[in-house]
Amino acid sequence: MKKRSVLVSGHPTSVTLEEEFWDALRVIAERRGQSLNQIITTIDAGRRGSNLSSAIRVFVLKSVTEAAG
Repeated sequence: MKKRSVLVSGHPTSVTLEEEFWDALRVIAERRGQSLNQIITTIDAGRRGSNLSSAIRVFVLKSVTEAAG
């Protein structure tokens, strides 16, 4: 597990994820031309009641599944 500080809508927030999820999220962000902060802010805006770490994991899983086609 790796804890990182990110900016979500301009506010510092700590997020803890497995390194593999950080790596996958970084690749997804690069492919979309976004920074980690930008993509995490987008994920945060769309989550419904779950914690941010869980929402990021679900986002990564959905992104990988969609890419696999």
